[in-house]
Amino acid sequence: MTLRQLKAIYYGLTALNTVAQAYSLYYLFFYLRDRYGFGNRGNLFVAALHGGVYIFAAWLGGRFAQRRGYLTALAVGFGGLAAVSIAASVVRTPGVQVALLVPYTLALLCIWPALEALVTDHEPPRRIPHMVGLYNLTWSLSTTLAYFTGGRLYDAIGKGAVFYVPAAIFAAECLFVWWLRPRAARVVDALPPLPPEPAHHPEARASRQRVPPAVFLQLAWIANPFAYMAMYTVLAVMPDLAQRLGLSPTRVGLFCSVWMFSRVAAFGVLWGWPGWHYRFRWMAVSFLTIIVCFAAILMATSLAVIVIAQIFFGLAAGLIYYSSLFYAMDASDAKGEHGGLHEAAIGIGICAGPAIGALSLQLWPDVPRANALAVSGLLAAGFIWLIARWTRARQPE
Repeated sequence: MTLRQLKAIYYGLTALNTVAQAYSLYYLFFYLRDRYGFGNRGNLFVAALHGGVYIFAAWLGGRFAQRRGYLTALAVGFGGLAAVSIAASVVRTPGVQVALLVPYTLALLCIWPALEALVTDHEPPRRIPHMVGLYNLTWSLSTTLAYFTGGRLYDAIGKGAVFYVPAAIFAAECLFVWWLRPRAARVVDALPPLPPEPAHHPEARASRQRVPPAVFLQLAWIANPFAYMAMYTVLAVMPDLAQRLGLSPTRVGLFCSVWMFSRVAAFGVLWGWPGWHYRFRWMAVSFLTIIVCFAAILMATSLAVIVIAQIFFGLAAGLIYYSSLFYAMDASDAKGEHGGLHEAAIGIGICAGPAIGALSLQLWPDVPRANALAVSGLLAAGFIWLIARWTRARQPE
């Protein structure tokens, strides 16, 4: 086995894990609606709980992987997810069902930091952007295909599919990783040391801007959690939106995964085209697009409008996410530390958007689309923050 073959295996594990996660987490909102009668407020609360645990689990999972080894962390994470999925399949009370999301998230965050590290481990710095770009395409395409097909699986097999199918995938991955560990260790031990690299400097385009490179990283850290606020609010209210439009889970997979396909396309273009690097207008326009399209998706009554809004929503979300990763790699040497901040920021977004949406529905239950209005206001405040930070940092010509 060679290092290239090992990397191919890691990308394969990324794809399988993403498929299983999308089945179990995104269609959990439909399961909670159909089995326990959860509406928007209940599902938004569940999404907020996942995000709140995610913030701390990202830090704990990264430390565990660093201390115990990446493949050990994968095995523990896959095994934990399989166990939680099996337990969730036999639970009959909504409180316990929701509580199981805590160990699920903790196990999940044993996996993501380890996979992110494994795909770039033992690679020279000049190849890391290429490997990260391929990693982004892998997980985003796998998420998209899982959401696209998950509705049909849900309708064909039944509600239990959100637990049985992921449990089988997670268990198979756990067994495979235990088999892989000694073989991967032999490959890594035989590798020659990497030659020393010259000191890192941001790309030349950064020096031609009126804002220091580090500010672009700060701007991406502002924008990315707000994008996740919008994305997870959309995912949590999708069962209610589908019911309003008369869509079955199968049709949801067909018509409401458009933004995910659009995000994959954005990742592919941004991976190969550097023209967006250190161009603030790209980030600003993307943030504004997120706000407009988020409101359109949640408040429109026409399926055609929702589909069109998803196209631009996915493109904008792709650029904002990629900005966070790219500037963390290019604008600073502290890539490991910034990778942790990137994951924590995602958790903040997953928690804050749905939490604000759930709170708005609790406080103003008679206001139509109170959750959409509240989260749109939060996104608008984030956009003002982004513009203000850019304006303060601009250097006079």
